[in-house]
Amino acid sequence: MNNSNEVPLMFQAQISGRGQIQYIKNPEQSERWVDEWVEGSAIDPPTFNTNVKTKEYKITWRFVSNSGQDEDIIRPVIAAKGFPFYPGASMKGAFLRACSSEQGARYCGGKLTGNDTIPGILRFHGGYPKDATWADQPLIDVVHPQQNWQIKNNDSHSAFIQISLYQPTLIFGISSTEALEASEWETIWSIWDKAIERGIGSRVSAGYGQPINHPETKLVSVNLRGQGLASQLIDKTGEFRPNIFKAALRGHTLRLFSGITDENTAEELTRELWGGFAGRNGAVVGQLGIAFNAVDLEMDVYRYGNVTMPIYELNAGTLNILSMGDTSKEYKKELKTLATQILRFTMLLGGFGKSWRRIDHRLFFPDYLNGKPMIGCHWEFPKQSNQYYFPVNSLSHITNILNDIHKTVNNWLKLKDKTPSNKLTSWRESFHPQKVQVWGRIAKDEDDSLAVRWFHGNYQGSKSIKGSSLTGKMSQIGRIWHRMYPRYIKNKEGEMKRRGKEFIELLTIFPDKKDERTEEFLAFLATSEFTKLWGE
Repeated sequence: MNNSNEVPLMFQAQISGRGQIQYIKNPEQSERWVDEWVEGSAIDPPTFNTNVKTKEYKITWRFVSNSGQDEDIIRPVIAAKGFPFYPGASMKGAFLRACSSEQGARYCGGKLTGNDTIPGILRFHGGYPKDATWADQPLIDVVHPQQNWQIKNNDSHSAFIQISLYQPTLIFGISSTEALEASEWETIWSIWDKAIERGIGSRVSAGYGQPINHPETKLVSVNLRGQGLASQLIDKTGEFRPNIFKAALRGHTLRLFSGITDENTAEELTRELWGGFAGRNGAVVGQLGIAFNAVDLEMDVYRYGNVTMPIYELNAGTLNILSMGDTSKEYKKELKTLATQILRFTMLLGGFGKSWRRIDHRLFFPDYLNGKPMIGCHWEFPKQSNQYYFPVNSLSHITNILNDIHKTVNNWLKLKDKTPSNKLTSWRESFHPQKVQVWGRIAKDEDDSLAVRWFHGNYQGSKSIKGSSLTGKMSQIGRIWHRMYPRYIKNKEGEMKRRGKEFIELLTIFPDKKDERTEEFLAFLATSEFTKLWGE
């Protein structure tokens, strides 16, 4: 804690060596800011007046309200007595967007002729955490954009700090200048239900500020389970972070588009779908967003030597891909087809979160882990969502599947009046048949992964890919993905059935044609149990 005579950081000018809390290399500054804030804030939440109607909503993950006070860090909006809140003006704006024109005029007001305005009958009092438990949770949230680094061969990737509330229950207040029937209050809250579905606060498309239910905006809804390495917060505690889903889906969208068109068009189409920054045009709100509800999640640590690594085991969770805008039924149908294929593609060849390019060594190579770091993750669709698996009755079906995905992406290009381009992009992980190869084999069970051992030892004689540009190393992303995809087949009745304990072992490789070790390994693969299923 700071010296009692020293001015708290939140009141210091944001100049070097003073109030700057945005430097990730100096985390004690941000920790001090939060400690001072929590210590000085009111513990008991505010109470609304008796004339204010209230309703509470549980946020599934984190909630961010941006005060806009600093350029490089997102600091919360803070009410009187230091309590974090969602402003009434923001609430009114979200409510208005969910209204019909008649509802908007009655409830929120509008313009008359000339410059005159007429007020609506409703007053929006904003939202507050239900109780003081918000202060007991980790509040410092690290955002780490990595898309350029992972896909385009760009070496720069930075972490940024924001301060957010973890899984708060928020109480929202609305009052009226007129006495209203109970039926009209039901209408008002149904409008707010619809408004909050699109998320509140900042970074909603990445899963922040999302309620549990999404009856109106839900485009695709799947159940998932998975396990792997968890992210670390600034205080070294582990957290399962649902923004991993948007990061993976957005990244694969860019990879797929860059396989059929030029770089600028690929970025434009990806930005239109998932949002982003468009230079001088500012931020673009994407048409797609995600919301995730971790129904059954366990956090733990993996230990080797004196080192601990946070891990998660998600036994059950629901991922919703959301339609974030007002679109026609026809357009929404096309959007759903594209989003579904991108999700299925993501699950076919990789996973979500840290170390997604590798299989979970605890499942598929436990002998390796004795005294060594944890590697990889493993994701599956549980029974109630197994229709999202691609049926693989024979290995050749993987070829057809990838061709169909390319066809779906091409159709989107036509829908957007964009011209396909055969010109190869300069990006490392562009999903173009001349830039990527997919190899596969059928594995009998979880003990029958061949390739996992090749990452840690020799694959033939004294030949090895360990530490090569193919497998990567510290500060260098590799050029190979490894996936054990549960093998499902479609029976005569059209039902999806697991084929025993079998997996499809898949290697996705983005070859560096100048690298001799890569060329040697590809030549070896052609003589191995693996079959080339896609790529030239």
